[in-house]
Amino acid sequence: MEGAYLSAVAALAGSTIGGLTSLAASWLSQHAQFRAQRHDDDVHRRQDLYKAFIEEASKLYADAWQSNEPNVASLVHIYALISRMRVISSAAVVASADLVGHRILEQYRAPNQSLLDIDRMIDDASMNPLREFSIACREDLNRLGRRPDLSGD
Repeated sequence: MEGAYLSAVAALAGSTIGGLTSLAASWLSQHAQFRAQRHDDDVHRRQDLYKAFIEEASKLYADAWQSNEPNVASLVHIYALISRMRVISSAAVVASADLVGHRILEQYRAPNQSLLDIDRMIDDASMNPLREFSIACREDLNRLGRRPDLSGD
């Protein structure tokens, strides 16, 4: 009779171990998928934030070349985007974004530019205030192990 009990206990133990193994494998798989999804969401959130900043800063910078009266709501929006970057982005990205904000403000204080003035400065770094920012963003996204999405969507 002891043999029957031993067989039953061995079968139950094997079944329990098999069930626990299956449960652990399922949990590990779900956990890995969750982490990957969270990582992808983080990358997309950063991409969207960087895109919004580039679009808004470009509009403001173009306006600053033609006007000395800044659009205060747009300036506040730019600094709100920079503040969001402070929460989720690298220090290099934030520093570059701050520099873009300062350059926009400096351009509003500068005399308005004509098309001839702009043509003379086309190769000057002042015509591309977002260069350092875009490089910092690319490095930030590469550091996360993800190539930036250049599709424009």
